[in-house]
Amino acid sequence: MADSFRLALLGNPVRHSRSPAMHNAALRTLGLAGAYEALRVDHDGMVGAAHGVRSGHFDGANITMPHKQLAFDLADSLSVVAQRAGAVNTWVRSAGRLEGHNTDVDGIVRAWDSASFPSDAPVLILGSGGAAAAACLALHDRKVLVAARRMTAVDEMVHRLGVDATAHPWGVPLTGAVIVNATPIGMHGESLPTAVVARASGLFDMTYGDIPSPAIEAGSALGIPTLDGREMLLGQAMASFTLWTGYAAPEAAMRAALDG
Repeated sequence: MADSFRLALLGNPVRHSRSPAMHNAALRTLGLAGAYEALRVDHDGMVGAAHGVRSGHFDGANITMPHKQLAFDLADSLSVVAQRAGAVNTWVRSAGRLEGHNTDVDGIVRAWDSASFPSDAPVLILGSGGAAAAACLALHDRKVLVAARRMTAVDEMVHRLGVDATAHPWGVPLTGAVIVNATPIGMHGESLPTAVVARASGLFDMTYGDIPSPAIEAGSALGIPTLDGREMLLGQAMASFTLWTGYAAPEAAMRAALDG
């Protein structure tokens, strides 16, 4: 186990992320030396960061949009969950090799269990990327439908995952469904299709920011249960922290940093 941990968040954008605050609070709480920093990187930056983890410059990293599938491709080995998801959000250095993990699934399960969504409602996942794949795996015991702008991308994802999920046309409402927004829509004030939210029984928007997304505001106005991406972020962060350090993540300290 390392005496000091150098950790990073890799993606674009990263300036809004609460991950550095959470992980640095966790390190301090446990008396562990080290630091976690957010690095805005492109494709070449990801390749360089992968080399940095292998060489020991970093002990591990989180990967966020838009690089989760690239992180999958760059890993030397993959956890079972990452292999199924086709996406990696956590790199761990192990004997000079780059292990790829997907803790988004842990985060989604944790977030879902904390919410008050109808237990018998179908789930409509929006998106076909790494976050959508993680949602399909996390919610596999529900009736799941998936909508994306490219239906072929949905079919390919569902086939790869081997889950029981049905493609659904983008923008078409599904009355009574809990909507899971696994796209970046909302990060910069964009709105989800109005009718989709209006006919929903709940909304889990994986995006988060300093102010509620338009979708969260719309869902709250309708009186349906809503949840943004913060609880998911906390869950995946706690799982990643344990993979890197071998210590149980200090939830209270990380939650306080997330909320701060």
